[in-house]
Amino acid sequence: MKYFLSTFLFGTISLWSQSNCENGEILFKQKKYVEAQALLQKCISENPKNYKAIDQLGEIAYHNKNWDDAIKYSTILKNAYPTNAEYWFRYGGSLGMKAKTSSKMKALMLLDDVEGAFIKATKLDSKHINSRWALVVLYVELPGIIGGSESKALRYANELMQLSKVDGYLAKGYIDVYFERYDKAEINYKKAHEIGQSKTTFEKLYDLYLNKLKNKAKAEEFKRTNK
Repeated sequence: MKYFLSTFLFGTISLWSQSNCENGEILFKQKKYVEAQALLQKCISENPKNYKAIDQLGEIAYHNKNWDDAIKYSTILKNAYPTNAEYWFRYGGSLGMKAKTSSKMKALMLLDDVEGAFIKATKLDSKHINSRWALVVLYVELPGIIGGSESKALRYANELMQLSKVDGYLAKGYIDVYFERYDKAEINYKKAHEIGQSKTTFEKLYDLYLNKLKNKAKAEEFKRTNK
């Protein structure tokens, strides 16, 4: 009993002695985002340049789909670390998600900044995969009249190919699916799966067979042979 009480009291005193920043980080790592957010906000009110806490608040905002806060925190980070590709990517991603949930006019106003942030990330880091993927998706999904371009999407798919064969083939397959070139998409997705043998590569090829080619038998055969 004495051991239990001393352990309990020591643990409680230790927790009290920790700062909002430390306790917020602990809760963040435990994915207790509501509690973590409250403490991390107190942390940065006490120390506005605690960029680790700001980074974690940004991740929480993204998790909660609070795009305004995600933009706010990623802006602080990319301004504090202007050569950090990941922060530019997060900034562009937050703006892009905000654009998707905004009016057409607001979305159009954000597009240049979204594209610019992703391009900045690729220039800052020649091996940054996520920013190149983001540009593939952006250029494919945007109408040509406002900047969409298959050739630009292919440029970044080719850059992905140099960094990761799996991502390169997946990106090219994604482009082919979008333009309903399903035979070519199958070739690219097969190559991606042969190399990657991952849940992602499996799901892309299975979905192509089942939902795009409408070939349930082929989908089930693929599933059976890839358990």
